[in-house]
Amino acid sequence: MTIAVSVLITLFGVEAYAAIGAGFIPASLSVALQAPHGIILLPFWLTPLTATLVHGGLLHLAFNMVMLVYCGRMLERALGWQAMALLYAIGAYAGAAGHWAFEPLSAAPMIGASGAISAILAAYAMLFAERPVPAIGPIPSRVVRVAWLAGGWILLQLLIGFASGGGLQPVAIGAHIGGFIAGLALARPLLLWRYRSA
Repeated sequence: MTIAVSVLITLFGVEAYAAIGAGFIPASLSVALQAPHGIILLPFWLTPLTATLVHGGLLHLAFNMVMLVYCGRMLERALGWQAMALLYAIGAYAGAAGHWAFEPLSAAPMIGASGAISAILAAYAMLFAERPVPAIGPIPSRVVRVAWLAGGWILLQLLIGFASGGGLQPVAIGAHIGGFIAGLALARPLLLWRYRSA
């Protein structure tokens, strides 16, 4: 669905309209925004999900979908499609929350599935890591793995954000971080949920 909607938006040349109407706009949480003429703003609570259907061009879409296919196919086998859908949706909302935390007054729309994809990437990293992580003193290895993954991802995202123009706006760094943290937190509970209900 993401591919179909994003390609149609790009082919019809309505990226800007779709971004404003369906994108997540952080300032909407605190200020009532007026839609430009001819654009219908979707309800604020729905935009974290609808933003995943709108991308900033085919390259943005392709990168997100390659990561979804690469990590998602293995993760779906482990978690099942219901848990994957839940992880994707929660990742989208966590990504929106992370973006809001970085840019709470921004009127620029956040678009793309990066928050949801980051959640899937984090869950994949948690469940399919090949090398064990040793415990550090009383800290269990599972907690050490989460800390290393979260710290590394956050540092990488901050470096990308500053390298892409000296700020955080061009790349939704907060969305990447929020989605990734959600994926780290939900990987094991979703796996346990799948096998307890089986």
